[in-house]
Amino acid sequence: MKIRLHWKLTFIFCIAIALGLAAGYFYLESQMKSSFERELAVDIEQRLLLGRELLENGISSGVKGLEDADAFAKKLGLGQKLRVTVIRKDGTVAGDTDVLPEDIPLMENHLTRPEVQEAAYNGIGVARRYSYTTKKYMLYMAVPFGKGESSGFLRYAMPISYLEKAQEVSRKNIGAALIIVLALSVFFTFAISRIISQPLEEMAKIAKAMAGGDFSRRPSIYSKDEIGDLASALKYMADEINDKIEKIKHEGVKLDAVLSSMFEGIIVVDQKGDILLMNPSLRKLFFVDSDPEGKTPLEVIRTAGVQDMIDRILADKERLISKEISVMRPEEKAFKVNGVPIMRDGVLEGAVLVFHDITELKKLEEIRQDFVANVSHELRTPISSIKGYAETLIDGAIDDRENTKDFVKIIYEDSNRLANLIDDLLDLSRIESGKMKMAFERIELEPVLERALGVLSKTIKDKKINVTRSIPEVLPKVLADEKRLAQVFLNLLDNAVKYTPDGGNVNIGIARMDDHLRIDISDNGLGIPQNDMPRIFERFYRVDKARSREMGGTGLGLSIVKHIVLAHNGQVWAESEPGRGSKFTFTVPVA
Repeated sequence: MKIRLHWKLTFIFCIAIALGLAAGYFYLESQMKSSFERELAVDIEQRLLLGRELLENGISSGVKGLEDADAFAKKLGLGQKLRVTVIRKDGTVAGDTDVLPEDIPLMENHLTRPEVQEAAYNGIGVARRYSYTTKKYMLYMAVPFGKGESSGFLRYAMPISYLEKAQEVSRKNIGAALIIVLALSVFFTFAISRIISQPLEEMAKIAKAMAGGDFSRRPSIYSKDEIGDLASALKYMADEINDKIEKIKHEGVKLDAVLSSMFEGIIVVDQKGDILLMNPSLRKLFFVDSDPEGKTPLEVIRTAGVQDMIDRILADKERLISKEISVMRPEEKAFKVNGVPIMRDGVLEGAVLVFHDITELKKLEEIRQDFVANVSHELRTPISSIKGYAETLIDGAIDDRENTKDFVKIIYEDSNRLANLIDDLLDLSRIESGKMKMAFERIELEPVLERALGVLSKTIKDKKINVTRSIPEVLPKVLADEKRLAQVFLNLLDNAVKYTPDGGNVNIGIARMDDHLRIDISDNGLGIPQNDMPRIFERFYRVDKARSREMGGTGLGLSIVKHIVLAHNGQVWAESEPGRGSKFTFTVPVA
């Protein structure tokens, strides 16, 4: 249970006051007792001296004068409420206020009493002791009397209980006064502690609010004492912390923005190898959905190469490590990973790794290599043919008129194939580089299709291909480059006719699909194996290389189709089943 500050202050102050009052009480009680005893002793002494003077004046001589001592003692004792004893010089009692006259002769000799002995030697004697005569503890005081020569001793006695009663009354009065003082002290202490603790409690609430992130509250204390200084320090601290937090938030937002916008993946680990930070790009690359913080990279990425790099950096504290890592999960990717240790004042605090996704670069490099190899191969075949037949003619075959015409025809066909290949390469290069200008305009699609079919009409007729159309009577115009769109139709129809056996069927279908027209060109030809489907739009890729070359293909037609359709903001795809034909589909936007 929490105890509030003002209760603590009240309790502490009350304990201190109570201890002080208790000490004061015992001191006053002892001082009062001593003072009371001194005053009482002085009072009894004065009375005793006065009684001696009266006794000496009333006694004319010796023993004879002591015959009325008992009456004198009783008269003197009753008037002063004291026990008065008159003792002869030899120690016998002549009179006593507390003893009957007939019992006086029976009393013990008092010459050996301490107070009498002391009075004989010092002129006055004082003693505290138990009286067997009165059965009480008494305070005795005695003096010798007699003019010239001592005639005896006059003794006064008072019960100590009277003194104790007086002291008890005094103690009660002092105790009551101290209790009143304690009560007033408690009241004023509570009030003062409340006044002192209230601003402290206010500042404690403000400090707690600051710990929770609320820096809007300020203490309303303007005193010039230490509490005021504390309030001013709290205000200053709140302003400074608020400014620092705002700066940190601003820097954190910038850092988050930078890390989130970076295409490169970043992972930061501590000196133990546990993950401190993984930016969104890296999470996306490795499909990390759960919070990776506190885990090892091997648990999150599940790639031994990354874990080995981190272990090496943390163990050897090398300045820079670069490594290419291949990852097969969830798909094959290649990364260039750079890692460095985090050092502060010579102490290793962790490591940071930066992942560069070079998958596309690898693919582009492979495509470039394939392209160079394919171009070289495609060019070598017609050039070798042309060179071979030309050498044959130079060597004398030119005079053989029967073979010369065939040789020249082959040279012409190969040179024509070479020219077509170069034209396709140039077209593809211009399309990919964006240098081929597209003249987009509103055109009708059906006339473009008819012109493409007209170009292929001889081949269609020779192979007895049955071409059917599924075209609505009314078609909207499309926004396209007519020449390039005709090239798409021609390439797709040419492939359909080439790979459809004699007497086969080619169907052309056109339909509206939202804000695009969808064109389907299907055949019942050879079809394409499923393994080859993902690569049919790559440059120089042929399903059946030997058959494609026999039919005069360059291997670039479908790649050109793809880039032209994409330049028109359309899509192109294919469906095929080996032995049952293929269907190529592309879309163009409606004008």
